Amino acid sequence: MNLIDTHAHIYDEKFEADRILNGQPEGTRDDMLARAWSLPVSQIWMPNCAQETIAGMMALAGQYPERCLPMMGLHPTYVNQTVEQELATVEAELSRHPFIAVGEIGLDFYWDLTHVDRQFEAFRTQLQWAAQQNLFVSLHTRSGHDRNAFAEAADVIEQLALPTLTGIFHCFVGTLDEARRAVGMGFKLGIGGVVTFKNGGLDQVVPHIGLEHLVLETDSPYLAPVPYRGKRNEPAYLHQIAQRIADLKGISIDDVARHTTANALSLLPALYANLLPQA
Repeated sequence: MNLIDTHAHIYDEKFEADRILNGQPEGTRDDMLARAWSLPVSQIWMPNCAQETIAGMMALAGQYPERCLPMMGLHPTYVNQTVEQELATVEAELSRHPFIAVGEIGLDFYWDLTHVDRQFEAFRTQLQWAAQQNLFVSLHTRSGHDRNAFAEAADVIEQLALPTLTGIFHCFVGTLDEARRAVGMGFKLGIGGVVTFKNGGLDQVVPHIGLEHLVLETDSPYLAPVPYRGKRNEPAYLHQIAQRIADLKGISIDDVARHTTANALSLLPALYANLLPQA
């Protein structure tokens, strides 16, 4: 059984030291990765956030070139008055390194709406870059302030009508109608720890969406699945997510692993497509 974690911030500072949480050691980044490889997690896809996260991400990509695959993008919560400088960095990086995707990009209305117009500008720009370079996109859509980020992001995608554009709605937590809209546009749904939450809502969605539209993710170090909720998330917990999907669909975890891994690999650009999962 091979699994692919399509969205994990394993370069995050939360993995830099062996922290103690609730009296239990969480381990270093090397410990975390060793657990992932032994699961086995074949690949971990790393979304970028801003200029400040590039160095750590690329160091891991260099250390594990067939396992830790990098994306390049500007996360919407990092969009502010320096957006032009940040986008210039993204564009420059895309020209000098073969990234797997443009991400993590999108819209975030949760914290505040101060720079929401800039978020839309950055989102449209990066969608166009992805289409031009035949890269998929990893989409962040977090609602708030009575605004539906998924709906507004989907509207932008439909308005741009970029024929080759595809990708993943990362951390999908929407309704069944929204799930159907996403897959109707040719996008995958990134299913993470929320699927294991009692009131997460995905039990009303996952059984009704074909397995061919799903990929797995952890969003480490955030959103750890049950029974690790509240702890630092890590790619090894992908097993709990896959098992919950299997339970909801009434199929084996091996079927979930096989299909979601194939779904993920189908998104990779040609340069990476030959990196078959390693046990």
